[in-house]
Amino acid sequence: MTDSIDPTHHTESTPRDLLAVDDLVVGYGDRIVLDGVSLRVPAGGCVGLVGESGSGKSTLARTILGLQRPRSGSVHIDDGGADHPVQMVFQDPISSLNPHRSTIAIVAEPLTIRGEGTRRQRRETARELLARVGLDPDRFADARPGTLSGGQAQRVAIARALVARPALLLCDEPVSSLDVSVQARVLNLLADLRDEVGLSLLVISHDLAVVRMIADSVSVLCDGRIVESGDTESVISAPQHSYTRQLLEAAPRIPDYSEKRDTA
Repeated sequence: MTDSIDPTHHTESTPRDLLAVDDLVVGYGDRIVLDGVSLRVPAGGCVGLVGESGSGKSTLARTILGLQRPRSGSVHIDDGGADHPVQMVFQDPISSLNPHRSTIAIVAEPLTIRGEGTRRQRRETARELLARVGLDPDRFADARPGTLSGGQAQRVAIARALVARPALLLCDEPVSSLDVSVQARVLNLLADLRDEVGLSLLVISHDLAVVRMIADSVSVLCDGRIVESGDTESVISAPQHSYTRQLLEAAPRIPDYSEKRDTA
């Protein structure tokens, strides 16, 4: 049997807050974009962050990734020693993938850059990850991104993120560019990966229906402030803030939580 690099090995023994954001203030010039934001993502948990465009969601993601310096407050990642603790899954999977490379090369690229394993081991790891995200490696290993559907491309992007063995996947509108039926399958995949390998997830979306399908808890971001947070079902069934109620009214459909595993 061919040796391969274990792409998702975690040795977690005690629950902890993997991501802790405290009193974060971020601004551009005279404009405050995030004003005292605090957020927790427990190890192995899934937290949803919802808000309209311009509410500060992308700025928070950039700050968590270390791409934006806060004016005050802190971001702490208790990664358990992971080399690459946070990986990003982007809104538009096609544009996030190199159009000139095969899917197996795209997935293996982080290992190649770090010089991990032999070429054969890296390819075997990439094939295992393609299979794990529901893509037959015999069919898709040599495919180029331009030949993939949106859902297939997002699965490749997720496999590429997993190869870095992250503790946290930060998913920024991961299904908003996909058809509704494909959205459910990608969300089910993320939920299954969370259960199987102990990933923590922060799912950023404008759509409470999407968050309800996957998140244990949700924080609602409005004009740079968290206006409501709590257990997802409680927030959706009995929203306390008017902005949360507006988001609920704007959602085209809120599925039952039990549907989360129905479309594998």
